[in-house]
Amino acid sequence: MAFRSGFVTIIGRPNVGKSTLLNLLTGEKIAIISNKPQTTRNTIRTIVTTEDYQVVFIDTPGIHRPKNKLGDYMHKSAVSTLDDVDVILYIVEATDKTIGQGDMRIIELLKKSETPVILLINKIDLVDKRNILPLIDEYSKAMNFEHIIPISALDAETKELVLDETVKLLPEGPAFFPEDMLTDQQERVLVQEIIREKILHLISDEIPHGVGVEVILFKEKPEKELIEIHANIYCEKESHKGIIIGKNGDMLKKIGTYARQDAEKLLGSKIFLKLWVKTREDWRNSDYVLRELGYK
Repeated sequence: MAFRSGFVTIIGRPNVGKSTLLNLLTGEKIAIISNKPQTTRNTIRTIVTTEDYQVVFIDTPGIHRPKNKLGDYMHKSAVSTLDDVDVILYIVEATDKTIGQGDMRIIELLKKSETPVILLINKIDLVDKRNILPLIDEYSKAMNFEHIIPISALDAETKELVLDETVKLLPEGPAFFPEDMLTDQQERVLVQEIIREKILHLISDEIPHGVGVEVILFKEKPEKELIEIHANIYCEKESHKGIIIGKNGDMLKKIGTYARQDAEKLLGSKIFLKLWVKTREDWRNSDYVLRELGYK
C-alpha cells in the first residue's frame, strides 16, 4: 500500500469538541480542553504517523462572530485553513435538533472551498440514537459531504473510525515531519496554553475570556535536571486580578500546581514554575499585546 500524507483541519462552532477529538486522534493531550466556548485561540498542529500514513491535524478556534480584535484574529485563523488542507473535518453536535444559524454560516463557507469535507456529528452519547437520523438527513440535504459519521470524541473506537475515512482522502506522498514528532508548537506555547486551561477550569465564567498568558522565561537547567519557567497572566480588570490571585494567593498557587503537573507530563522534565498576574485593560483590542502574546 502506498504511503499517504496530508493536512487535515478540524473546524466547527465553539465548544463542539474539536480539541477533545484532536487529543483522541493523536493519543496525547496537546490541545487544551474546557467546557467554556472559544478555548482554543491559536491553530495547533499535531502529527500522527504510522507505517502507512502521516496526518498533520490542525485544530482551529471555534468559528463565531468576532467581538474584538482577538476574536477577529481567531475567526481569520480558523477560516484561512479551509483551502490550504487536503481534508476538512467539520464537527457539529448531536444535541442540536436542527441546523442553527452558526452552522449554516459555516456550511456556506465550506461550499466555497474545493476541499473534501467529512461531517462528524459529535456527542452521540448524550442523545437517543433515533434523534440522530433526522439531523443526518438535514445535513445531507444542506451540503454534499464526503462522509457523515456520528461519533463520540470520548470513545476510543472513534479514533480508528475517523482516521480510516480521513486517510482514504489523502494524496500519496512522503512524510512532512520526522516520525517521532508530535507537534510543531514551541514548548513555551504549549506551557502558555496549559496555564490558560487551568484558569479556565478553576475560575468563573466571566474572567477567563479576558485572560492571556505569556511565558517570559523558559530556561533548561541540565545540571539541576529541570526547566525554569516564568509566566505573566494578563487580565483586563484589577478586580479580576484579585480573583486570579485569590485569598492569601491560594488560587494562583492552585493554578500553578495543576499547570506544573501537566507541563511535567508533557515535557518529560521537572519544572519550576513562577507566575505573576498583571492588569492590562482591554488587551484583547490592543495590537501590541496581541503580538506579544503570539496572536498576530
